[in-house]
Amino acid sequence: MKILVLNGVNLDMLGKRNPTFYGSLTLKQLNAKVKAFAKGLGAKAIFAHSNCEGKLVDILHRTKCDAVLFNPGAYTHYSYALRDAIECMSVPVVEVHLSNVMEREPFRKIDVIEDVVAAKFYGKKEQSYFDGVSYVVKELSK
Repeated sequence: MKILVLNGVNLDMLGKRNPTFYGSLTLKQLNAKVKAFAKGLGAKAIFAHSNCEGKLVDILHRTKCDAVLFNPGAYTHYSYALRDAIECMSVPVVEVHLSNVMEREPFRKIDVIEDVVAAKFYGKKEQSYFDGVSYVVKELSK
């Protein structure tokens, strides 16, 4: 089982952003932890990142994975292009966020992709990613 872990806008700034919301891990460190966690569940995680909305759409269109774990960052709140790309997917897409978007600024409570994803995990920093991987492995193993 192969899982694409796709990180969007500003996730490359992890380790520099507010650790209260995002933790202290860099994106490279987060990816390493997710890779090891997925391997422990018998899955292979591959990683991609872009700050550009169109590139994220292209990555989604071209994925050859069994599932996608996706943190779109701020695009979550207004990118109908990403929403439409996810809706076209033939594999499950799971939304993840490091911070608790429901307890932050009002605009972060708007989630234009939540109705087209298989599941959503947020607010537990890297544990949100682990929960997403666990969900994918469990669902695809049925």
